[in-house]
Amino acid sequence: MTKKYLRTVRISAWYDLIVTAGFATPWTYALLHDALSDLGTAVGLGGFPPLDPLQSLYATLMGSVVLIWALLRITRPLPIHGLFDGFARLLFSTWFAYALGHGVSGILWVFLAVEVTFGVLQLAPWVRRVTSCPSSAYGMER
Repeated sequence: MTKKYLRTVRISAWYDLIVTAGFATPWTYALLHDALSDLGTAVGLGGFPPLDPLQSLYATLMGSVVLIWALLRITRPLPIHGLFDGFARLLFSTWFAYALGHGVSGILWVFLAVEVTFGVLQLAPWVRRVTSCPSSAYGMER
């Protein structure tokens, strides 16, 4: 894959690092939760439900894992990291859409848009590679 592709992998990692840093601890998550909830309410997209310890646990677990994953992609971006990150973004997008469909704050639309965009950018070269030469896509030349 090209340097341009690896730059996309690294940019998506920087986005993750910046956006999820606030999810890394219960204290920063509480501040981020309140700020996003206030923003959603102010722009008419709805706030978040009240913060509780279980929600904080899951948010900080997710934040911690995403931060480590982002650091790996920043310090050592590899094409395979883009493939896996693309699939992870499809999963995240599915859960964002699920939450939006169940009435969660519309502020999530912004995050969904970014997830879909980076997912497509990181998966498209792999899809093209598989469809153009299926046997060589995974290192299985004949």
